[in-house]
Amino acid sequence: MGVKIGGGIERVNGKELRYEEFVERYLSKNQPVVLAGLMGDWRACSDWVSPDGRPNLPFFSTHFGLSKVQVADCNTREFTDQKRVEMSVKEFIDHWLLLGADKDPDDGSRQDSICSQNSQLYLKDWHFVKEYSEYVAYRTPIFFRDDWLNLYLDHYPMHENPTSDQDRSDLCCSDYRFVYMGAKGTWTPLHADVFRSYSWSANVCGQKQWLFLSPNQSHLIYDRNMKYSVYSIFEEVSESKFHGFNKAIWLECIQEANEIIFVPSGWYHQVHNMEDTVSINHNWFNAYNLCWVWDLLSKDYDEAKGYIEDIRDICDDFESLCQRNLAANTGMNFHDFFNFLARFSFATLVCLSHLFDNENTSCKSFNQSLTLNLVSIREMAKKMKSVECLAHNQNVIFDFRENFTTPKFIQLCDSLSRTYGMIHKQQRTNISLKNIWWDTVGKLGSCDCSYMVCTPEDLIRIIDHAVSKLGINSYEMNGMSDNGST
Repeated sequence: MGVKIGGGIERVNGKELRYEEFVERYLSKNQPVVLAGLMGDWRACSDWVSPDGRPNLPFFSTHFGLSKVQVADCNTREFTDQKRVEMSVKEFIDHWLLLGADKDPDDGSRQDSICSQNSQLYLKDWHFVKEYSEYVAYRTPIFFRDDWLNLYLDHYPMHENPTSDQDRSDLCCSDYRFVYMGAKGTWTPLHADVFRSYSWSANVCGQKQWLFLSPNQSHLIYDRNMKYSVYSIFEEVSESKFHGFNKAIWLECIQEANEIIFVPSGWYHQVHNMEDTVSINHNWFNAYNLCWVWDLLSKDYDEAKGYIEDIRDICDDFESLCQRNLAANTGMNFHDFFNFLARFSFATLVCLSHLFDNENTSCKSFNQSLTLNLVSIREMAKKMKSVECLAHNQNVIFDFRENFTTPKFIQLCDSLSRTYGMIHKQQRTNISLKNIWWDTVGKLGSCDCSYMVCTPEDLIRIIDHAVSKLGINSYEMNGMSDNGST
């Protein structure tokens, strides 16, 4: 069966595109786009690129060679992905250079099992920003700044379970900002992104071929039981197993150096490096695609529960085991996501109350962005009301007063204010620990819940109370709900 190409991806000069236009045309409509003209001042585009336009491999080896990274062997499949090993950046660069010189790796290398002459190694998911925070390789373009995921992970881990005896590193990720490096011919199998998040990928050098499939066709790449998906669209695909594959219509894009591609939620894609390539990639979500995250969590929970259903009767705490497995497989569970939403909603309320305190209500777009955050979180909380382990939870998930004693929560509020200030080109309000509890509660007034969250119903009640005190009417809230993630 061949691949049917039905079109390409729109290209836009990013310098001529306003943020509001990007949101209206691509973000809210979940449509891909290629943006040019946004990488001219990036340090990465000078330091990481040789005069001939290829990756400056000696620079990486010299300056970052000791870093431990994940490397995929593109020629070896392991379950639904490519086989991966850990090695240093220097080891990876040495292998790349040896293959380029048609030489075998040293026989004594500890990576002999993967570094054969025929191996195509692709460095993936390098947490470069976290590891080298003082080396500013690039600045995130304004279109992708509304990033709840990485903003949150800069201050909190996603998975917080003090009773778990599993290594926390197995369950939580430091961030979702990555560097990828691969020689011509390396590739990434067909997939949709983690958490069904948005992603953006900037080519520092090299050329990539992208094949996209829209979400409304994703069922065509699965088997009859919707359990397994196609691994590679360019290999022989079994028509008896994947009976809908030949009906799929793909969009193709050739991404050049200094171009950034926006990948919307739920779009399956397969990517091939047509030249030696270095790219920078972020995954993120916000008010516009929050529903995608919840839908994936719900689906993965049902699968996790189904796998162990036969031991329910002999399990002391079956639901806790399901949530543990969900966190291990997906990166977070229901409790993690709800805790994230509660914390983020209160940070949003702090920012809104401080805008009102400083009589900065003239900044309509700033206020609307923060209000949309609350709307989308409220809609998620409504969906979560039907989840038994959350609806009947009696433990405090989030205590507003308690969090005000922690500097990292204030830092989260400050980062959120700074982010929207940059997006909307407004001078943001500095948020400090001093009197913030009394200032915020003074504006929002008392609440029956005492600003403690145990269940989704608590969070909904607090949001409704707060927006009422801040003068946000129900008509505005409903309008945003229609235009947002739900």
